[in-house]
Amino acid sequence: MQVKKSSTGKGMFATEPIPKESCIIEYIGRPATPAQQKANKGKYLFWTSETTMIDGNIPANKARFINHGCKPNCETDIKNKRVFIFAKRNIKAGEELFFDYGPEYFKMYFSGGRCKCPECL
Repeated sequence: MQVKKSSTGKGMFATEPIPKESCIIEYIGRPATPAQQKANKGKYLFWTSETTMIDGNIPANKARFINHGCKPNCETDIKNKRVFIFAKRNIKAGEELFFDYGPEYFKMYFSGGRCKCPECL
């Protein structure tokens, strides 16, 4: 994986072909504080269960550069309070990675309620 400039800032790109259903990367972070959980407003926060959350805004978490896409090529799967990113389809080398951040995130962070993913531009 390579982090480089994308249409929305920085993005993560495949450096080689990724087969459908492959685990691409783990979304990692430190445990979120109770205040972060209550506010639920950090751009890199990720619920890992009904009561646990991680803050993925750490240098080691390269997965934080995967952008939102309305027609994503990746999806998330949470197992044992860990978040993994999987390929929804075959992904070509050089292709940017996207997963759907969900409607709650969209309402909180997309200015003017308009999506800026390649599918919507």
